[in-house]
Amino acid sequence: MANLEIRSVSKGFKTGKVLDRISLTAENGEIVTVFGPSGSGKTLLLRLVAGVEQPDEGTILLGGRDVTDRAPEARGVGMAFQNFALFPHMSAFDNVASALTAQNAPRDVIRAKVEKVAALLKIGHVLQHAPRELSNGQKQRTALARALVAEPKILLLDDPLRNVDAKLRYEMRLELPSLLKASGSTVLYVTQDYKEAMALGDRIAVLSDRDFAHIAQPAEIYRKPATINVASLFGDPTINLISVEPLASPAGPKIGIGGTLLSLPPGYAHMAGRTCVLGLRAEDIAVEDETSPESFPVEVLAVTPLNERTLLLLRTDDGGEILASEAGANEAPRRHGPAFARFGSRAVLLFESASGRRIAPQAA
Repeated sequence: MANLEIRSVSKGFKTGKVLDRISLTAENGEIVTVFGPSGSGKTLLLRLVAGVEQPDEGTILLGGRDVTDRAPEARGVGMAFQNFALFPHMSAFDNVASALTAQNAPRDVIRAKVEKVAALLKIGHVLQHAPRELSNGQKQRTALARALVAEPKILLLDDPLRNVDAKLRYEMRLELPSLLKASGSTVLYVTQDYKEAMALGDRIAVLSDRDFAHIAQPAEIYRKPATINVASLFGDPTINLISVEPLASPAGPKIGIGGTLLSLPPGYAHMAGRTCVLGLRAEDIAVEDETSPESFPVEVLAVTPLNERTLLLLRTDDGGEILASEAGANEAPRRHGPAFARFGSRAVLLFESASGRRIAPQAA
């Protein structure tokens, strides 16, 4: 039985619906990252689960119990906010302990639990400090400790790393998965950072246009996105999108890029004669000095070194532009000018032009 279940929940305001009959389940101990652009309703979803907002329709179940009409304090939910929301007049210890104090827990139990979670999050040495004396990183960990200390069955994290510096954000991406797993809570983690979503989530729920566009494991979201919109939200640089019309041939389906016919996997033969959109990740495009089978001529317009990768802007013979990404820092930087590009058939993504939905290859 799922520990968290959201069934056909809708919520709107005077300006219109924000969430429209969305559904999601999360198993006990699972981390689900809710990812989407600003304004898509991610924080509102957490507020609905916490009981701060009431849905217009639909049902929310926690541990199999319908809690749709229950007050926040009756739900056993912990929540940490992106702006930390620490009580300024309390020490870090008292901030962390506030959830237990509200439950009238014994003082020795409070101290033991606060010290345990503080050790886990490495803030034991600042427990007597006021929030103004803490760094942003220490404030973030204190807010997270406050959410964890009462051992909630459901933990809601609203973009908790957004207001910390890049170094700490990177470190916490490495630490948080094990910390959250150790808590045993089912976690809904909201973020606008696709790398964070992929690093932390057992599954990713992509929220877009008032509903979940795709819910799956990170690898599937990246390699088999449900729509063009989902594909465009993941990856840096963004995915290349090229309008193509597959052709039938004795050797299998073909597409034309820059005047060159290139092979598609045989599973796309049924798309012959239909206009669609080809999606190619920048890292799946190889750029070479010499022509090779299934390569096409390009001109290298720009070369941008990015330490561990080099970003290339290419122009095809028909004037289209493509982004490619090469691993490593070349000792001899790639020169501008004529070159050849190719991509493996396994890297191909095809989408319907009208709906934007990904087209699955058919079995041979």
